[in-house]
Amino acid sequence: MNPGTKPELLCPAGDMERLEMALAYGADAVYLAGPAFGMRAFAGNFSEEELPRAVELAHSHGARAHVTCNTMARNDEIKKLPAWLELLDAAGVDAVIAGDGAVLSLCKRHAPRLQVHMSTQTGITNYEMARFWHEQGASRVILARELHLDEVAELCAKAPRGLEVEGFVHGAMCVSYSGRCLLSNYMTGRDATRGACAQPCRYKYALMEEKRPGEYFPVYEENNETYLLNSRDMCMIDHIPELTAAGLHSLKIEGRAKSAYYAGMTAAAYRHAIDAAWEGTPLDPVWRAEVEKVSHRPYSTGFWFGQPGQYIGDARYIRDWQVLAVVVSCGGDGNALLSLRNKFSAGDAVEIVGPDAAALSFTAPAPVSADGLELREIRTPQTLFRLKLPRQMPPLSVLRACRPSS
Repeated sequence: MNPGTKPELLCPAGDMERLEMALAYGADAVYLAGPAFGMRAFAGNFSEEELPRAVELAHSHGARAHVTCNTMARNDEIKKLPAWLELLDAAGVDAVIAGDGAVLSLCKRHAPRLQVHMSTQTGITNYEMARFWHEQGASRVILARELHLDEVAELCAKAPRGLEVEGFVHGAMCVSYSGRCLLSNYMTGRDATRGACAQPCRYKYALMEEKRPGEYFPVYEENNETYLLNSRDMCMIDHIPELTAAGLHSLKIEGRAKSAYYAGMTAAAYRHAIDAAWEGTPLDPVWRAEVEKVSHRPYSTGFWFGQPGQYIGDARYIRDWQVLAVVVSCGGDGNALLSLRNKFSAGDAVEIVGPDAAALSFTAPAPVSADGLELREIRTPQTLFRLKLPRQMPPLSVLRACRPSS
């Protein structure tokens, strides 16, 4: 394969820990948010003091930092946006992800150095809409997730020269149109367009007749499936060559509210998938397996090849793997210092996986306390301990075990 442009891998960073993992495991760029104006209000996010440090860390890894400004701002909020954009500019942020024309206009006036990427919230579904935003000053458009691969290829081919096109390739999907949903606001008072979705599409519903309170009548499909609005997660790792050939400049992973482990493992999997597609070689199955080892709902290919279908049996995540510890440092002999996340014991079947280091299975030896005492089991999260690993592993490598959820 000889594509014209190797696509950027754009990864989520909900807080500093998730940022560090995404960068260590191969992100070309990260997207994050401050305390306001972002569509994931319940991610950790970054304070005004943390943001410059986050940008500096990204740049030290040769990665770009994009900041979301894609909520539907009201009058009392929009007046605060110029000062926020100026702060982003001063912090060295590379691009703003804009949810509407107001952000684009204010950015040109108050932070002209920043690139502007038009969010998927703007519902970009055709090349004329892409052209419009480019003429207004946007350097990139982030496509609606409801487009077919052929539509994306045509849009990329007819987009103005110099306009970049970004598409989602992995993560949660929305039952509504690119996140523009009123269910959460109506049912809970939490507005999806303002970053506070309660995900009522994941609820189990029943009917209740007005004069029979507390008497629930089931609502289900033919095999008793009751989660009627539940959507599958997207996973396009098997189709990176097609996405690259379509002309996409950036491949985006959803998940700023997900764990640091998710940020690292999805980055690793797609890093190797993009590199393999660029080199014209098959993806090593050990990296393909990583997307199955993060928390996810049943996968589909989204709308890239047609309707994704729904999984309506339940709304649970598949969580078969549990993080046990994270490597702090490791010597050449494999003697490592780790920080505990979940308890484990000597003799447990475990795996170690790290930045550019494929998963390696082994039987856990007895952990050793900081003062040199051998332990049969270790329980308290964040405890530092020592463990003999089968090989030297870089910092932020993850010790994990297969522990399927019931």
